[in-house]
Amino acid sequence: MKVKFLGAAISVTGSCHLITTDKVKFLLDCGLFQGNEALEELNYQDLGFKPSEIDFMILSHAHVDHCGRIPLLIKQGFKGKIYCTGATAEIADIMLQDSGNIHEMDAIWKNKRSRRSGRPQVKPLYTQVEAAACARYFNSISYGELIEISPGVTVKLNDAGHILGAAIIELWINEGEKVTKIVYSGDIGDKNQLMLNEPTLIKEADYLIMETTYGDRAHETHAQSSRRFMDIIFKTINRGGTIVVPSFALGRTQELIRDLELFYESHEKHRKSLDKVMVYIDSPLATDATEIFRTNSQYFNEKTRDCISRGDEFLNFRNLKFTRSIDQSKQLNHNLSPKIIISSSGMADAGRVQHHLKHNLWKSKNSIVFVGYQAEGTLGRSIIRGDKFVRLLRERVSVHAEIYSLEGFSAHADKDYLLEWLSGFQDPPKKIFLVHGDEGAKKSFANTVKNILGYNCTVVEEVSEYDFDDEEKVCIDDVRNRVDTKSQLIKIKDNLEDMHDDLDALLHNENLVIDETFPQDKIEDISNLTQDLEKTCLKLKSIITD
Repeated sequence: MKVKFLGAAISVTGSCHLITTDKVKFLLDCGLFQGNEALEELNYQDLGFKPSEIDFMILSHAHVDHCGRIPLLIKQGFKGKIYCTGATAEIADIMLQDSGNIHEMDAIWKNKRSRRSGRPQVKPLYTQVEAAACARYFNSISYGELIEISPGVTVKLNDAGHILGAAIIELWINEGEKVTKIVYSGDIGDKNQLMLNEPTLIKEADYLIMETTYGDRAHETHAQSSRRFMDIIFKTINRGGTIVVPSFALGRTQELIRDLELFYESHEKHRKSLDKVMVYIDSPLATDATEIFRTNSQYFNEKTRDCISRGDEFLNFRNLKFTRSIDQSKQLNHNLSPKIIISSSGMADAGRVQHHLKHNLWKSKNSIVFVGYQAEGTLGRSIIRGDKFVRLLRERVSVHAEIYSLEGFSAHADKDYLLEWLSGFQDPPKKIFLVHGDEGAKKSFANTVKNILGYNCTVVEEVSEYDFDDEEKVCIDDVRNRVDTKSQLIKIKDNLEDMHDDLDALLHNENLVIDETFPQDKIEDISNLTQDLEKTCLKLKSIITD
């Protein structure tokens, strides 16, 4: 039996793991790569297997970095079933259709530019119609249900506490007289969550595939982040500013709604101030996801279910408004009153939130609040690391708003709870594979596990395959080198675009006009620098076209 790590190996995104036994081939997740252009280019490359040879797939949850390449899988010949929880099936349907729509819009925009420059036209990765066709492949399994989904393969899904319907997957695989147990963590949630149960502790496994998104750091609790969020809100509205929250449409947005809902209910002394502040959920996808949350109360913790059964207001309050249309979204940036805008995407690399950032990033009275993981290469990562200027909707925008990152809202467990979850195994697995983390996070967590629990972990650092019987790596791919090379080229391209913007600004500078009184020494300096720049451009052109 072999496992091949095809995604979430060199980065957090693109989760996809191929299991090959003596009888079947199946996938654990098939997600989109997200981040910089080099990573996203991997979505257009070969999947690393023949989809027609895959017997079935098990989906841990409905975030697009875990399910986003399912339409490609089906387009290229997959005809099997996709097993997941009922909530995951519902949410994946709307997530994939939204993703298909984004790919179509991206293709339209790229083709407009291509027509002007004479470059060939591109096709979307997949369309909304192709995404919608995936729904018939989903087969629902309840938490705790033990099912033989294929001869010799038995599965049980356990509550991962990550998002609605997310699962930790237990697999028992029978080869001859031997039964091997594999556990795939999917994404692990944190303790003491607002609406969801804590992740299920697993007692035993022969082999464990485990996420390490926050494997290198601990973050504050949800309660601490919630208090900070309310402080930021009052501080910002008191100076007449707007709070923009880039938020994942699924899970994070609903948690923020619930957090605000409970605060509004329990803080009567702030009622007068709060009544003046509208909260806008500017995401059709988040609106649809919220409806799915309201109709799937069986996945919530006991406290939340009790509130719902009493008939209490759930994911709704007087100041909350959902905006669907583009016109409604545009109006938010013409409305100068203090407000809270919660909009996707959570990493600010696509969607309506980019327009809100374009209108609000440069104003010092505003606040931008990040409430989740920001992958390398995304706009969100650029902003939280302190970049003073960012490229946004083909413009260079200065950053003057106050920037906050509240990791306590994350749906991912931090280093401390990942370690606590791993400690739940009664005996150490034969092998622990660490995936779904930046290189530093995986290596740091491996060291932590070794020092505290005494377990050895295999840090998956490239697309690679391991033989479970020999417990050795049998092949690797050079995808890391391909991504690194493309990342460097993209950085060079971005620098050239910034230079182009600066030169364009200079050409339109009101001081640079045809004027006989312009100082002669300055003219000579500008002339010399212009000649140097012209020579540099010729050298660049020669290198690129050679």
